[in-house]
Amino acid sequence: MAAQIFRTLTAKPLVASALLRRTTTTSAQYVASRARDPTFEKLMEKYKILLKAIAIQDLILASTSDPPSVSLDFLHRLSQKLHLNRGPAAFLRKYPHIFHIFHNPEKLQPFCSLTPAALQVIRQESEAIEDSLPLVVTRLVKLLSMSMTKKLPLRALFKVWRELGLPDDFEDSVIAKNFDLFSLADGNEPNTHVLRLNSCEVPKDCLVPAVEKWRVEECCKEDCSVDRTELKYRFKHVFPPGMRLTKNFKAKVKEWQSLPYIGPYEEMGLVEKKRSKSGMMRVEKRAVGIVHEFLSLTVEKMVEVEKISHFRKWFGIELNIRDLFLDHPGMFYLSTKGKRHTVFLREAYERGCLVEPNPVYEARRKLLYLVALGCRGLDRGGSELKIVESDGNRVKEVKND
Repeated sequence: MAAQIFRTLTAKPLVASALLRRTTTTSAQYVASRARDPTFEKLMEKYKILLKAIAIQDLILASTSDPPSVSLDFLHRLSQKLHLNRGPAAFLRKYPHIFHIFHNPEKLQPFCSLTPAALQVIRQESEAIEDSLPLVVTRLVKLLSMSMTKKLPLRALFKVWRELGLPDDFEDSVIAKNFDLFSLADGNEPNTHVLRLNSCEVPKDCLVPAVEKWRVEECCKEDCSVDRTELKYRFKHVFPPGMRLTKNFKAKVKEWQSLPYIGPYEEMGLVEKKRSKSGMMRVEKRAVGIVHEFLSLTVEKMVEVEKISHFRKWFGIELNIRDLFLDHPGMFYLSTKGKRHTVFLREAYERGCLVEPNPVYEARRKLLYLVALGCRGLDRGGSELKIVESDGNRVKEVKND
């Protein structure tokens, strides 16, 4: 009996050793060991504050009072949910360009409203979203086309409506008005709905992955250092500054770059069994292509990992999405600032700004600038910013007289 147990334990030494190697590094250790990029880390330092400001801003805008306002007592009850460790009053006073605290004589308690500068930024963002509705329709068509069933749960879209630049009422303003493209159906669970793509004949020029644009540009360059036949399956890589690239790592990246794969808008068909090495690599590269395209469809080329995970099953991704981002540091950057994991599309950014900004991004960037200003920019009379105009990566401030 003892000999049989010994033979059983020693029958597959390679599998046992592989399991041991896999468990030596935990998920948290893997995240912590990633190459840091100071540019993205500084950007996320501001963004984690911006997200708190946006959460309070949404509560104020949802108020029925005129002008919209909420009491500090109400915000105090939500302090833990809003991650306001020192209370709402301390947070609001740090950003006087966005929030205005005043005493309500009727209710005999302090209230908070939005400043004219913040309201103007909100109007600009709303106008930019309204003007970009045709692009929003295209984004939804592309997302549904990446789904294996051409369907997506509505609750998953609600998670990323801001990232996709959707209007607040996108069910009415986008889905209902484009009934030839979209329709809502009941989901498998009670009180759930699924968004379905009606038109099966979507124009092929609409379903072109964003990476194809880069491949065409690279192919047209006179000084292209890569064989043009290899560009068909390549992705752009921009590694973090200071990251040590070993010969072994470079060889693996080169092998992965030349590997054929099924694009995000192509039918899966018959895929090699994942038991083989080539089959696993093809499945992984398809998954990378899908999340790369997903990030390309977002307004700011960034999204929380938890939010994109809601689409994993519908896109046919059987791998851990966070591990995909960590395994490809030349394409994605994962930040853990603000107690959340946020992934950026590296190639879309340069010096902390989008290489190709859009009107919605520019409007939101102005609110980030107001956060970065803090208490600066206010004169002794306490006049507030009235107009915020974008000039490249800078903001022009015009005060009330």
